[in-house]
Amino acid sequence: MYHLALLVWLSTALAGVAHIIKEDEPSFPVATNGQPFPWNKMRLPQTVSPLHYDLLIHPNLTSLDFSGSVKIQVEVHKETNIVVLHSKDLNITKAALLGSAEGQVLRVLEYPAYQQIALVSDTTVLKKGGVYVIELEFVAKLSESFHGFYKSTYRTREGEERVLASTQFEPTSARAAFPCYDEPAFKANFSIRIRRESRHISISNMPKLRTLTLPGGLFEDQFDVTVKMSTYLVAFIVCDFLSISKNTGHGVKISVYAVPEKIDQAEFALDAAVKLLDFYDDYFDIPYPLPKQDLAAIPDFQSGAMENWGLTTYRETALLFDPHKSSASDKLGITMVIAHELAHQWFGNLVTMQWWNDLWLNEGFAKFMEFVSVNITNPELQVEDYFLEKCFEAMEVDSLSSSHPVSTPVENPAQIQEMFDDVSYDKGACILHMLREFMTPEDFKSGIVRYLKRYSYQNTVNTHLWESLTTKQHSESELDVRAMMETWTLQEGFPLITVEVKGRQVRLTQERYLKGEDTSRTSGFLWHVPLTYVTSNTATVHRFLLKTKTDVLYLPEEVDWVKFNVDMSGYYIVHYEGSGWDDLIALLKHNHTALSSNDRASLINNVFQLVSVGKLPLDKALDLSLYLSRETEIMPVTQGLSELVPLYKLMEKRDMEALDNQMKGYIVHLFSKLIDRQVWTDDGSMSERMLRSYLLLFACVRGHPPCVSTATQLFNKWKESDGNMSLPNDVSLAVFAVGARTAEGWDFLFEKYRESLYNSLKSRIKSALSISPLAHKLKWMMEQSLEGSVMKTQDLPYVVTSVSRNPKGHKHAWDFLRTNWHSLVKKFDLGSPSVAHMVTGVTSQYSTREMLEEIRGFFNSLTAETGAELRCIQQALENVEENIRWTDKNLPLLQAWLNKNYPEPAQLDDQFRHTEL
Repeated sequence: MYHLALLVWLSTALAGVAHIIKEDEPSFPVATNGQPFPWNKMRLPQTVSPLHYDLLIHPNLTSLDFSGSVKIQVEVHKETNIVVLHSKDLNITKAALLGSAEGQVLRVLEYPAYQQIALVSDTTVLKKGGVYVIELEFVAKLSESFHGFYKSTYRTREGEERVLASTQFEPTSARAAFPCYDEPAFKANFSIRIRRESRHISISNMPKLRTLTLPGGLFEDQFDVTVKMSTYLVAFIVCDFLSISKNTGHGVKISVYAVPEKIDQAEFALDAAVKLLDFYDDYFDIPYPLPKQDLAAIPDFQSGAMENWGLTTYRETALLFDPHKSSASDKLGITMVIAHELAHQWFGNLVTMQWWNDLWLNEGFAKFMEFVSVNITNPELQVEDYFLEKCFEAMEVDSLSSSHPVSTPVENPAQIQEMFDDVSYDKGACILHMLREFMTPEDFKSGIVRYLKRYSYQNTVNTHLWESLTTKQHSESELDVRAMMETWTLQEGFPLITVEVKGRQVRLTQERYLKGEDTSRTSGFLWHVPLTYVTSNTATVHRFLLKTKTDVLYLPEEVDWVKFNVDMSGYYIVHYEGSGWDDLIALLKHNHTALSSNDRASLINNVFQLVSVGKLPLDKALDLSLYLSRETEIMPVTQGLSELVPLYKLMEKRDMEALDNQMKGYIVHLFSKLIDRQVWTDDGSMSERMLRSYLLLFACVRGHPPCVSTATQLFNKWKESDGNMSLPNDVSLAVFAVGARTAEGWDFLFEKYRESLYNSLKSRIKSALSISPLAHKLKWMMEQSLEGSVMKTQDLPYVVTSVSRNPKGHKHAWDFLRTNWHSLVKKFDLGSPSVAHMVTGVTSQYSTREMLEEIRGFFNSLTAETGAELRCIQQALENVEENIRWTDKNLPLLQAWLNKNYPEPAQLDDQFRHTEL
C-alpha cells in the first residue's frame, strides 16, 4: 500500500513543477521579503539536480562565525527560470548564475518555514538537458546546538578552554552549513576547501591534496574530490587534535583523532577499526572506495557517533579507551559503535535510502551488522549475549498503539528526526536477524552482497532489498521474501502466537500483541511468521512458515513440552495454552539448562508480557521467576531483573513502602547466592565481567549488607589515596554508588570527575552521583548539565532520566523537564532521540491518575512548533496509562504472592534503611 501512495505522491510533486512559475497562485507561500515564494512543498522539486559542489568554508573560532562560498554544478531536467534548494540560518550575500562574463545576478527569495531558498533568473531560462553553475556566498554564526556546523569546547589539564568547530549534518542540517540540495537522493561529488589559522588543522571526508598559504597568517587546505554521495555525509572539522594511524590489510589508512591530552587513549579504537574495516571489505566483497578512514572523538556530540564517509565522528566515550581505567562494558561498547559506523560505509553511504521513510535500510542494517562483524572479529566479547535485549527494547515501543511501521511516511525535519528510534534501529536489526536465520546465513549474505553491488552509489527503497534477497530455496520452491518481509516493515507492531498442543496436534493462532484497551487496533493485522520450535524429544530446530491467522502442524510423536521461537530469533512472542506454561515452568525448575540461555531469557520476557495483556495471571510469571535462584547466565539474569525491578519502581512512586521493601527483598534473596559468589576483580570472560558489574551495582544500591560492606571499605581506601588507588574497573560503579550516598563522598567524587581526563571513569562517576539519595545534589547536577561548563550538556538527557529513576529525584526531574522544555528542544532539536529519551524516561514509572493528568496537562499546553505532535508524548502517556491499568489489577495479586512465597522484609544495611533508592 505504501509504495503505491509514494508513487502517487511523487507524481503529484513532479506535476507541480510544471506550474512553478505561476507566482500569483494563492497556494504558494510568501517569502521573507513579502513576494510570493515559487514552491509550496516541503520536498524539493525534481526540475534541477546537483552534480558537483565546490565548497569553501572559513570559520573564525574567536568570533564564532563562518563565511563560505559554494559553486554548484547542476543539471536541468525540465525548463525553468527558478532553482529551489535548502538553506537554514544562512545569510546569503551573493547569488549568481555563472557562464556569462560577469555572472548573472539571481534574485534570492527565502522561505524559512521550509528551510528553502529560491534563486530566480529574470532574464535566463535554464534549458532542459543543460548544465549550469550557480555561485552563492554566505555568512552565519557557528551553531550553539549539536547540529550543522557547530562550536565545541574542551579544557586542557591546566584549565584553558579551547574551541573547535565540527559538523553533524544527518538528517537535515547540511543546509545550516551551506546552501544545498539536502535530501538523500540528490547525490553529488564535493570538492572541499577549508581556511584556518596556523594553530589549527582541518580534516574532511577525503585526504588533503595541498595547503596554500594566504595573506594574514591564514592557510587553505584543499581536499580531494569525494565520491558521489548525499549531503548528510559531508563532514569537516577545524581543531587542534592530534592523531595516530595504521594501514589496513587492504591498504586503507586509518587514523584516530582526539584532543592532544587524550590521544594516548586512541590505540584500542585504531586497532578495532583496522580489523573491522578489513572484515567488511571481505564480507561485502566490495573494496572500501576511499583511500582513508578517519575516526574523530568530538568533545561535544549529541548522539553516539556519525558515519560521515571517510570521517566518522564519535562521542569521546564511544571512541577513547584506557586499559587501566576502562571497563569490560566500555570495551564492548566502543567496539560495537565503531562496527556500526564502519558498516554504514557500505549500508547507507555506498547504497542510501531514497528518502527518510526507509531510514531502517541504513540503521537497521548497521545495528544488525554490529553483531555479525564483532562476533567474528572479536569472539572474546561474546556479543551474541546482547542481541536479544535489542529486540526486547524494540518490542517495548512496538507494543503501543503509538508505534509506527519500520517504513513510514515522513516529511518535515522533526518527523525525520523521530525516525531515529528503536523501531528503525532495533526492530530493523531483529527482523533482519529473523530473515537470516530462516533463509540461512549463506543465502542471506549472498543476497545483501548482490544488493550492495547492484545499487552502489544509488538510492534504494525496501523492495530493492527484498528482490536482491529472493533466492531459489532448496531449488524447487522460492521463498517470497518481499511478501514475507513487507508484513514486518509496512505494518507496525508484532504478532503474539498462541500455541495449543493436543497429543501430536499443535494448533497455532496469530494476533497483534498490543497493550492498552483499544482492541480495535489489533484487527486486520497478519504476518508471515517464520516459526521455529524444539521439543522434549529432539534438539533439532523445526521450521514452519505461518501465513494465515490459524493453522495446524503435527509432531511426529507426543512430547512433554514444546518451545517455540528458538533462541528468540523471531520478532514475536509466544503464549502456550493448556498445560504449556506449567510444563515449561516445571522444566526450568528441575532442569533449566535443557533450554539455551536465550530461550530461558525469552520465556522470562514473554511470560511477563502476557501478564500485561491479560493472557496470564501475575502469579504464573512470578512462579516462573523462582527458578532464577539457580540461574548463572547473563541474559536470563539481566532479563529477570529487567522484568522484576520495574515492579518495585512503580511502588516507589506510590509511597507503598512495605510492599516495595518486600518486593526488593524477594529480588535480592532470589539472586543472593549469585551475588555473594561475585569477586571484586576484573577477572573472567566478557559476560562474567559484565554480569559482575550489573549484579554488584544492583546489590549495593539495594543495600545488600555483604556488598555494601566491601564497597564501603574499597571507597574509603580509594578516597584516602586521593583517588590514586587502582580500583577494579568492573566494580568501580558499585563502589562509587555507595560512596556517593554521603555529602562528603559525593563532593569528593565530583572533584575527581572534574579532574579526570578519562571519559569512561567520568561516566561511571556521573552515574554514581545521579543515583545518590541527596536530592539537592541531584537538582544541582541537572542545572549544571544544562549550563554546560562543569558537566557537558551532551550528557543532560542521561542525567535527567537517571535522576528520574531515583526515588529522591523523580519529582525534581519532571519539574526540570517542564521548566526547561523550550531550552531543551532548542538545544537538542525537536523530534531528536535525546528529547524522546527524556520525555519517555522521566514519565515511565508513574502509575497514578493524578500524575497522568499532570503530564497530559503539560504536553497539551505545547504548540506544534514546541513539540505538541511528537510521537514520544503519545508513548509517554500510553506508558503511564498502562502502568495504571497494571497496578490496579496486579498489586493485590503481587501482595498475596509475596506473602506466600517471601513473607520477610528485606535485610538492609543500616545506612540504607531510610534512604532507599
